[in-house]
Amino acid sequence: MLLGQMVRVLAVVNILLSAWTGTAIAKAKDAPVRIVAFGDSLTAGYMLAARDAFPAQLERKLKAAGMSVEVANAGVSGDTTAGGLARLDWSIPDGTDAVILELGANDALRGLDPAKARANLDAIVKRLKARGVDVLLAGMLAPAGLGEAYAASFNAIFPALAREHGVILYPFFLQGIAMRNNLNLGDGIHPNAEGVSKIVEGIAPKVEELLARVRARRAQHQGG
Repeated sequence: MLLGQMVRVLAVVNILLSAWTGTAIAKAKDAPVRIVAFGDSLTAGYMLAARDAFPAQLERKLKAAGMSVEVANAGVSGDTTAGGLARLDWSIPDGTDAVILELGANDALRGLDPAKARANLDAIVKRLKARGVDVLLAGMLAPAGLGEAYAASFNAIFPALAREHGVILYPFFLQGIAMRNNLNLGDGIHPNAEGVSKIVEGIAPKVEELLARVRARRAQHQGG
């Protein structure tokens, strides 16, 4: 009699454990993808209302398309690749699924050594990947006034790193808005709200690719 009761109890426990495990997996699968936009003033939203900054506009666009996402703003105006590397660990919290890495513009504006910028970005990508965080690398182009040699060295950083680390590349973060007065603030450098909207429109397909990678990784993890 006792043995029979024990068998029934164990059967009930197994059923409950299976149900709880299934519920946990379903919740993990359906949890919003947590993206951190990690960059400089172009990410931070220099001189813009918070709702008009890149992370906020990107989140709205993705949600309007039916995607479950949260996009955090970890942009710091004036930041260089060295500054980003120095604050990386506390800027990217645990539980982050993916990072949009947008740094390098200030290195180029200051004429800093492209080799050092490359090394800093390389270290950032390596550390993010070691944490299991997927990366979308947003490229930047050097100002023409710095000369052809500097531009060639700097501009090559982003595609080279994307190839080496197998991360997604958006070749030029300011594609379609650079040098267009109607899409920039009075300084001619930082995008206005409409300019940010154009950036979001351009980069959105790459972000969707990033989300697909996160979902595939989650599925693989849950299946294992």
